[in-house]
Amino acid sequence: MAAMTRAEYAVLGFVANFFDTLGIGSFASTTAWIKFRRLIPDELIPGTLNVGHALPTIAQAIIFTTTIAVAPVTLGAMVAAAVAGGYFGAGVVARLPVRAIQAGMGLALLVAAMLFMLKIFGVLPAGGNALGLTGGALVFATCVNFLLGALMQLGIGLYAPCLMLVSLMGMDPIAAFPIMMASCACLMPVSSLRFMREGRLDRPLAAGLALGGIPGVLLAAYVVKSLPMLWLYWLVVAVVLYAAILMLRSALQPLPHAVAAP
Repeated sequence: MAAMTRAEYAVLGFVANFFDTLGIGSFASTTAWIKFRRLIPDELIPGTLNVGHALPTIAQAIIFTTTIAVAPVTLGAMVAAAVAGGYFGAGVVARLPVRAIQAGMGLALLVAAMLFMLKIFGVLPAGGNALGLTGGALVFATCVNFLLGALMQLGIGLYAPCLMLVSLMGMDPIAAFPIMMASCACLMPVSSLRFMREGRLDRPLAAGLALGGIPGVLLAAYVVKSLPMLWLYWLVVAVVLYAAILMLRSALQPLPHAVAAP
């Protein structure tokens, strides 16, 4: 592999995980660049995302779970549910045909763009000041996080939906950071094993994402910490919509017909 290609993979990992640490998410932006550059076949994208972003996400989880308070029972239940959902979802996605993956990821990217727009226009709930859940609220949030863990395997990043969920349940939105990052940090290595077992990933790209991603996390968490994000959200919406259109167009293209033997 050319040195320039390896550098591109690392830079992609650095940029995606830098903004991921600030709460934007890494899956949609990484998918958009992969489609724009045609780096790997579409069927390898879900596994590559999970494997490549796993180590940077673990770094995020360590940072945020040690600096932001959240009720241990709530954190443990929601993380365990996300891991179970990720394991189930990865087993399904790793065996899906390419057309199903293209259609699923295209729709997932449209959902991601919609969530970004809700954030831009302030439609997402403001949340409360609770740091944990009990009773039926905890059961509901746990079940939803299971679903989010499963859907993450198709490219719907868990961050924005988890933030919405936590806020809707009356929790302090800042509590979403350790929940969503610990959820991803625990489920991504588990789901990565399923994708690696099926060979449904691009190993050089995954390695580049991991190599560049960890410095991006550390820079965002300890040096930059925050940025004026409005302009960046609009840029992400445009990029994600572009990737969604490309993915859905690929899904709708007719399959090549086999040539009949003479």
